Formats: sequence, C-alpha cells, structure tokens
Amino acid sequence: MKNMILSEDDSNLLVIIIDTNPFAWEESSKAEIPLSLDQALNQILIFINAHLSLKYDNKVVVIASHVGQSKFLYPLPDNEEPTMSVNGNKRNANMYPHFQVVTEQIVSNLQKLLSSTSTEFLNKDMGPSPTITGALSMALCYINRATKLDDEGHIKPRILTLSVSPVSAFQYIPLMNCIFSAQKASIPLDVCKIYGEETAFLQQASNITSGIYVRADNPQALLEYLMMAFLPDRYSRNYLNLPTQDQVDFRAACFCHKKIVDIGFVCSVCLSIFCKWSPVCTTCKTKFAFRPMAPSSGAAGTVDSTGYKK
Repeated sequence: MKNMILSEDDSNLLVIIIDTNPFAWEESSKAEIPLSLDQALNQILIFINAHLSLKYDNKVVVIASHVGQSKFLYPLPDNEEPTMSVNGNKRNANMYPHFQVVTEQIVSNLQKLLSSTSTEFLNKDMGPSPTITGALSMALCYINRATKLDDEGHIKPRILTLSVSPVSAFQYIPLMNCIFSAQKASIPLDVCKIYGEETAFLQQASNITSGIYVRADNPQALLEYLMMAFLPDRYSRNYLNLPTQDQVDFRAACFCHKKIVDIGFVCSVCLSIFCKWSPVCTTCKTKFAFRPMAPSSGAAGTVDSTGYKK
C-alpha cells in the first residue's frame, strides 16, 4: 500500500456496505442473541449521524449488498428521484435537517429494495448469496470519482462492510480483484461480522488493506462495536489501540471448482490456483512441459512386499 499523508483537517468519506440478505437476517433474528434488520438499522443510523457530526465536511455513502443486486441507498444516482418517506418528507424540528434527509432516504430506499426481493435465488446453485463483490466495485468506483474531483487531495476514503452472510467461493476471483484495487489506492476495508461463521475472504480483505476486522460476539451491542472500533477516522487511528486479528485464514479458492483448498497447484504464468493437477492451465492456456526424473544410482532395483530392495 502506498504511503498517504494524513491530517486532522482531512475530509473523511465513509462508504458503508450493508448486507441486506433477508434470509440471513431472518436467521439472525432467531439466534441465541437475536438481532433483526430493523434493530440493526436503528443502530447503524445512529453511527452514520455520529460520523457526520464529527466534522462539517464528512461524507457518507450507503450501499446495499442484496441478493442478486447491489444498490445505492444514499446518495441516489442523478437519474433517480428521492422516495417519499412515511411522514411525507416533513421537517422534524427536533432533528438536524441533514441527519433527517440521510435517515429518511436510507430507510425509504431500503424498504423499496426489500419489497422487490424475489425468492427465485433459492433455486439457483449459488443460493441466496449477497453480491458483496458488486457492492465493493460500486464503492471503489464512487471513491475513484470523488477523489478525482478533489484537486487538493483532502478526501480520505474508507470502506466499512457489515456482513451477516457467508461469502460464496464463486466470488473469490472478483473479490480479490477488489481487494488488490483497494490496496493499491490505499483504501482500508473494515469489516464487522455481525452474524454467522467467520469469513476467510473478508478477513483477508481487512488484513491486506490494513483495515479492521471485528466479530460482534454480542450483536445487540452493535452500536458499541461501531462507535469504539469504526468511528475514529484514519488520522485518529494512529493514536489508538484498535482491535487486531490474532489469526487470519489465508486459504484460497480454486479456479476450477470454486472450492476452498489447503494445498493446490499454482500456474507459474498467471498464478491461477487449481485443486487438481492439469497439463494445461485453463485460465491462460499455458502448456506445461514435464520431464521424467532420472532415477539416482542408489535407487536402482525393485522393492518387494516387505519393503526390502532386491
């Protein structure tokens, strides 16, 4: 990761990717320590308002990683009109106007997204898996556009992923492309695992990009995890003792069957990973020439069933 000069006067761009998989949130609401999507969203909105209140030029972007698609919840693209909220977009005198706009847009757009969810993904091989790679790609593209427009270089971006679903091995290749792109652009990828088993690929993402990975042992205290670990900006992190990962699962997924492997075969040309040996790389079509090894002088002869050389 290239060196970047940080200052306390920087404008912080926080891109939040929310895993909105309704099937995973249904399981989370029935867990030993339950947490529903509504309860989590209330705590996330408080965290977003806290981020915006730290500095007048702080910015936030919220992307939903849904089943089959990824969509901006805030801000909306230029060609989309804001959705009417429940209260008819009436101003709340007890709430800061900017906070109200952000909150209402996120809630209304998320309700619209959930109402259009189809169950046809359950019949597919990949199952109801969220498009985390699509959301990361959208986040990186938005950050690239924002930094290009920032002539003075004051915008310091970071990405926070709130995950409740396992990451499919089918997403390994595009996910690693996003991780290395973020590493090259000096964009840390923070991960908060709210529910489910540990995700090896997201652990690798936070480790490679110098981000923070936190597993919420008590999901009902999600706001505390967000405030303590992910609210400090990149400049303040230099003076804080933030959570670190004791162990990182660096296993990869093979390119042939999309399965996580402990030991595999790597192409010497394109570095593709395979779980079984093949004379031709299916990725770059390189043909490998193998020469038989000549037996050593001491290895001549045959071995009988007892293990002794004849």
